[in-house]
Amino acid sequence: MHPFFSIKFKLLFFLVFTSLSALRAQVLTSKQIDSVVEKTLSTFNVPGIAVSVIKDGKVIHAKGYGVSSIRTNKKVDENTLFGVASNTKAFTAAALGMLVDEKKITWDTKVTDVIPEFKMYDAYVTSEFTIRDLLTHRSGLGLGAGDLMIWPDSSTVDKKQLIHNLRYLKPVSSFRTKYDYDNLMYIVAGDIVARVSGISYEDFIETKFFKPLGMSKTAASWYRLKDKSNVIDGHAPYEGKLLPVGLSFGEVANAAGGIYSNVIDMSKWVTAMINGGKYGENLDKSLFSPAVHKELWTPQTIIAGGNPASFSSYGLGWFLSNVNGNFQATHTGGLSGIVTQVTIIPEMKLGIIVLTNQQSGAAFNSITSSIRDGYLGIKGQDRIKTYNDNRLRNEKQANEMVVKVAADIEAQQKANTTKPDVKNYLGTFNDAWFGQVTISEVKSKMHFQAKNAPKLRGDMTFYKGNTFIVKWYDRSLDADAFVNFTLDTNANANGFKMESISPLTDFSFDFQDLDFKKTK
Repeated sequence: MHPFFSIKFKLLFFLVFTSLSALRAQVLTSKQIDSVVEKTLSTFNVPGIAVSVIKDGKVIHAKGYGVSSIRTNKKVDENTLFGVASNTKAFTAAALGMLVDEKKITWDTKVTDVIPEFKMYDAYVTSEFTIRDLLTHRSGLGLGAGDLMIWPDSSTVDKKQLIHNLRYLKPVSSFRTKYDYDNLMYIVAGDIVARVSGISYEDFIETKFFKPLGMSKTAASWYRLKDKSNVIDGHAPYEGKLLPVGLSFGEVANAAGGIYSNVIDMSKWVTAMINGGKYGENLDKSLFSPAVHKELWTPQTIIAGGNPASFSSYGLGWFLSNVNGNFQATHTGGLSGIVTQVTIIPEMKLGIIVLTNQQSGAAFNSITSSIRDGYLGIKGQDRIKTYNDNRLRNEKQANEMVVKVAADIEAQQKANTTKPDVKNYLGTFNDAWFGQVTISEVKSKMHFQAKNAPKLRGDMTFYKGNTFIVKWYDRSLDADAFVNFTLDTNANANGFKMESISPLTDFSFDFQDLDFKKTK
């Protein structure tokens, strides 16, 4: 070897080795992860968090922090169970992939071939709607359309009614042209799994995923957990304090967000996904074929508004993007008082799982981004500060709007103007897909009660014109709304529409999609 070449080779080797060493030096140790999580707990007022990091096929960090409930103060550990919420969607998509492997369906099988009664608002959309369309948020429906059939509590609407009611949801965009996240189509997807396989959706994922992967403490829903001794309570912030909250929905929505798991069990799922669906001591077993795995992580629907130098899209049960030149598959999940995040960078064989029992997305983003930065060699970023600054700014803007509404109400009450006659607004009203609402007079106050969503009950206060404000008795909902009446020629209410007051109201309170007509 020429001496000059040898020197260049040694110099190149030294630079590469030094660069790799510097990169490794940025990776957070377990103690550093502890520090990030503890700071996150206090910054965002989160009672409890569990975190797992998977690298090169091994779980290198799995730990719980804080408490599972402010009612019990029981410590969170690596086995504490959280609702993973919409991280369930990846299992639902993979379940359909198994059925594709078995040649019982294809991704492009028409939904009506399996569920003949399936019907969307538009006849063409109904006839063309495929299993792939169920999983890709491109139905033409608006963000969270119809979620009030499953949210914010155990609605009385069953799966049969829900599927029937899809026909009443009006589209906001043309079919397959625009991304708008929805949950209802994943409930339909779960019904496809059940009808094609011949067993319930819940039994399918528990026997086909949880059992072979050894996810022994995981269940398809809170209701199916065999042991509830180490399960979190959700928590919602209200006026600077935390309120424990109950379950967000019943069994009907399991395929969209029902799974309860912990970071130990979820690490087994993430490891299998990193390995293309393979598992076992020598990766000699497979959940599904390489073709199915590829399809799950193939962009299907473009998500507008991302970085033009990168890409952002939705696959089948996964958000897909480019992060610093690396392909990333991720998903988040949210229930009342619970938010979670799963992140995978396959080329690095890296997985990050963050489960929390408070509904602050800024918290899980702070932790995930801090850990990921280390592996990507990103320096000088204070993720907790960045996300907290954004949170405080958004909360300030939302609070200003709410305060203005409250000031307007107070001014109306003090003014010597004629108040509307409450009796003109009382009665029973019905929306085609949401069902019945009764507006009655209770102790000289207007009272709102939804029949199918028991938590949606509260007092109503006059605002302006024919608009009232409804304040829910359950303050953890953080979803007070305008109620805008229409009147007949006798000045009696014959219908109303609704709209959230705060821009931070969860999108699943899709009040804007409701159109009530008086029935009596």
